[in-house]
Amino acid sequence: MTQFTIPTVETQRLTLRGPTQGDFPAVAAFYASDRSVFVGGPMTAEATWRHLACEIGHWALRGYGRWAVVEKTSGAICGIVGLWDPEGWPEPEIGWDLFDGFEGRGYATEAALAARGFAYDVLGWTTAISLVKPANTASARVAGRLGARRDGRFDHARFGTLDIYRHPAPEAV
Repeated sequence: MTQFTIPTVETQRLTLRGPTQGDFPAVAAFYASDRSVFVGGPMTAEATWRHLACEIGHWALRGYGRWAVVEKTSGAICGIVGLWDPEGWPEPEIGWDLFDGFEGRGYATEAALAARGFAYDVLGWTTAISLVKPANTASARVAGRLGARRDGRFDHARFGTLDIYRHPAPEAV
């Protein structure tokens, strides 16, 4: 049996922790909704279960992954944010999925900054990208707030054409 530990990362308002089976209802609600259209959804509960297992498995395979983002004041899971590099990706990515009702508070930016700090400070990454569907203007704004700049496009068989946003190097942040 493979043993691994998913580290917890704290920000002022958020806790980034490993995803768990208990997160499934919130994750399934997100992926059943039209909010998930830019990240592979909507999808069935069964497909979401497999996706959640994939999120956890990414930690075992790569030693990093995406965290469940929990709002400290309420204890509610408000999204999935973190580091992602599945087979077929052009290079390691910082990605964010924010759940319904939590937008407009800066949570995606706050969590992504924490994830980028982990990538640079703990994992020693020297660069990172974020992949954004061209029509996903909200996500493009988050990338801009993170200091990432458009750096070409990537065509993916499942997700279609994605804009590549290049994050500033560690010494620039």
